[in-house]
Amino acid sequence: MNYETQVLRDSTVVLGDDDSRNGRKKLLIVGGVVALILIAVAIWMSMRGGDAAAPAPSAQVPVVTVTSPGQSTVARTVTATGSLAARVEMPVGVIGEGGMVSRVLVQPGDWVRAGQPLAIIERSVQVEQVRSLAAQVEVARADAKLAQAQLDRAKALVGRGFISAADIDQRTATRDAAQARVNVAVAQLAEQRARTGRLDIRAPAKGLILTRAVEPGQIVGSGSGVLFRMAKDGEMELQAQVAEGDLATLRPGNSAVVTPIGGKDQFAGRVWQVSPVVDPTARQGIARVAIPYNPAIRPGGFAAVTITSGSGTAPLLPESAVQSDPKGNYVYVINAKNMVERRDVTVGQVSDAGVAVTSGITGTEKIVTSAGAFLTPGQKVKPEAIKGS
Repeated sequence: MNYETQVLRDSTVVLGDDDSRNGRKKLLIVGGVVALILIAVAIWMSMRGGDAAAPAPSAQVPVVTVTSPGQSTVARTVTATGSLAARVEMPVGVIGEGGMVSRVLVQPGDWVRAGQPLAIIERSVQVEQVRSLAAQVEVARADAKLAQAQLDRAKALVGRGFISAADIDQRTATRDAAQARVNVAVAQLAEQRARTGRLDIRAPAKGLILTRAVEPGQIVGSGSGVLFRMAKDGEMELQAQVAEGDLATLRPGNSAVVTPIGGKDQFAGRVWQVSPVVDPTARQGIARVAIPYNPAIRPGGFAAVTITSGSGTAPLLPESAVQSDPKGNYVYVINAKNMVERRDVTVGQVSDAGVAVTSGITGTEKIVTSAGAFLTPGQKVKPEAIKGS
């Protein structure tokens, strides 16, 4: 084999390898194009298949529980706040001459009876005056006794002519004057004893001592002001500040529940007076609620009150059915097309039985009872009534 023949063979082999590589590249390009076409077809078919299954979302419509509450009898209530006070507060001070206080017999919180001494004022001078006047009464009685004896003797002698009728008249007048002096002395003694008795500071009625402003050794008089404050019979009250519109619905005798601020105890009471006037600035009036005595009721404290002013009819919903946002309270109502609608409502009394809705619904609507926070107006749902509603 010569040199030219070998070179030609080698070049032929090289050319054969290049053609093979080019063929493989073409096959890869064609395969990629086919794969892209198949993917596009699959996507198109899946989209068509999704459109064909469009009715399926009806199976995904959420089920909500609804109720038609109708109308129930509910109590109309008025809520307010105010200050606690004694229903009848009695200020007690000095009614006599006064003097130095020797003893104070009671403390705030003590119960006292009518006429019971609360404080004793030193009375040594007054005691001596009483003794002096008592002695004068005895002197006057002795003079009257002597005058009566002289008159009796004179009458025994007038028949014998030793005593004239004029002497009898004179002795009678002397006897009468002596008796009058006895009466004067007795009256002066009684007056002094009364003055001495008025030195004691006494309770004007049965009740509870609220405050004390006197101590032993203190000098008191008619200008000393109030030394004790009492609550007559221990009765308390709440002076509730009530809005003008609510005040018109209240009447004496309405029941009430009072809750002092800072505590959980509740006390039953009754409205005993409704203010005939309204504050022109605050547009409020006072409803006075009488409360029986209880140690938890402290005059000057603050309390809340719920007053039952009557009864009426209104839809009664569970608390979970009523939603709220910055616009106010609302409920979700399911319309005839099973779509959610928002309905603004006004809420009345809240009790264990539920929430009374005073306006916004009639009670015949289908109202969502729960899961309202997950719904939106216009959303389609499947309503399901509460069993027994």
